[in-house]
Amino acid sequence: MEPLLQHLERFSEVLAVSRTTHVSTWDPATVRRALQWARYLRHIHRRFGRHGRIRTALERRLHNQWRQESSPGPGPVPGLTNFQSLGRCDILLAVRLLENRALGDAACHHLLHQLFPGPGVRDTEEETLQDCLARLARRRSAVHMLRLSGYREEDSLVKTQAELLLERLQEVGQAEAEGPSRLLSRLWERLPQNNFLKVTAAALLLPPPSTRPQEEELALGSPKAPGRGRQELVRWLLGKPDIMVVFCRSLPASLLASVVGRHPALSRVYLGLLTDWGRHLYYDLQKGSWVRAEPQDLPWEELYDRFQSLCQASPPLKDEVLTTLKSCKAQDGDYEVPGLSIWTDLLLALGSGT
Repeated sequence: MEPLLQHLERFSEVLAVSRTTHVSTWDPATVRRALQWARYLRHIHRRFGRHGRIRTALERRLHNQWRQESSPGPGPVPGLTNFQSLGRCDILLAVRLLENRALGDAACHHLLHQLFPGPGVRDTEEETLQDCLARLARRRSAVHMLRLSGYREEDSLVKTQAELLLERLQEVGQAEAEGPSRLLSRLWERLPQNNFLKVTAAALLLPPPSTRPQEEELALGSPKAPGRGRQELVRWLLGKPDIMVVFCRSLPASLLASVVGRHPALSRVYLGLLTDWGRHLYYDLQKGSWVRAEPQDLPWEELYDRFQSLCQASPPLKDEVLTTLKSCKAQDGDYEVPGLSIWTDLLLALGSGT
């Protein structure tokens, strides 16, 4: 075990140096050895992914050695912070060397030869390093070109980001059961939350893989894509009540109605939140309207708008909404006179009658 941990520590130093001008001293042999180290760690990731003791030891070393600023050693190495990242050591190293202009010509030519050996020469891995780099290049190019076109194409950009998110969820889900949840939590903490919510909603609205045109599947680089990714998104939202509240409160009513119409588990939570928010309103006799008890409460106008959007959905969801409202009205005294029960007034406003 100790030799393996030492090997991991030495590679962290190589990965850190790969972004500096020190690579100007590297020759082809150094590049070859560095890639061999990276491939060895990728082999370790595949071999011991389900070996609890070894995995735990490697995770502990990664966290203690590289994620604590006060610890001695090589310091934090971006991109190599957990066991899962060992599965892409060669990609991290290759990308950093390709982006480093200080790498000498001979070393660079050898690197390119290692990455792209030519026709007829295939790696024994299930997915070659060339395949990984090509897929990464497609992702970066797609997002970069959309950004260059300006935010007039915001819908296209969000859709592309949603497709990439589902593809990534598929990848990490195959590597480890809890991978998707951890990935989504990290994205929530690090990305602008409003944009992340839009991307999440777009991902939940993407059509199932079987209904996508073949050309679109090829463009994504994954013909099997991500029905499982949507399931992971739903599971993550249901397991994060605070985030689910923000999701339901922040997104437009029409967009949320479309999302929950596709995912019944989310519609039940959304309806529960709406009825809870409705109970925070009270009827102001002087104003003759329903008003908020606290500034952060949902106003009547928005509550009505959200229920109206749900009632414009397909019959199963619309029927569920009306059944919920009528049940709340009955529990509230089943009043028919406006101003006594918010549920009576919502039903009247929605034109459903009683």
